[in-house]
Amino acid sequence: MGLRYYPGCFDDDSKTFIDLYMKSGLYPAEIVRRLYTSTKMKQKYRDDNARLQHIFSKQVYGLAPTSIIYRIAMNFIFGFNAGHKMDRSHFKLCNTLPYAEMDAGRKT
Repeated sequence: MGLRYYPGCFDDDSKTFIDLYMKSGLYPAEIVRRLYTSTKMKQKYRDDNARLQHIFSKQVYGLAPTSIIYRIAMNFIFGFNAGHKMDRSHFKLCNTLPYAEMDAGRKT
């Protein structure tokens, strides 16, 4: 199901989002944008930096399959943050395809 089926999901600071196979970083960046511009999130986190820090440290995750894709995605997502002050620990280099294929092989 797409995000349009969950109205208000960007207004809840306890909701989490993950891109299991990042390619460009567009999906996580769009999630960050929607969370950041949410009226309710703005009310809860009035300081822009505190809101971004919360989003990056508690809500958005991403996994990239190769090092070049990881670097491309990180540049796209964090290009605004030249000082590298935002938490990047939830974005990892990890090819999840073998895990999905392994799990698909277990279907009965």
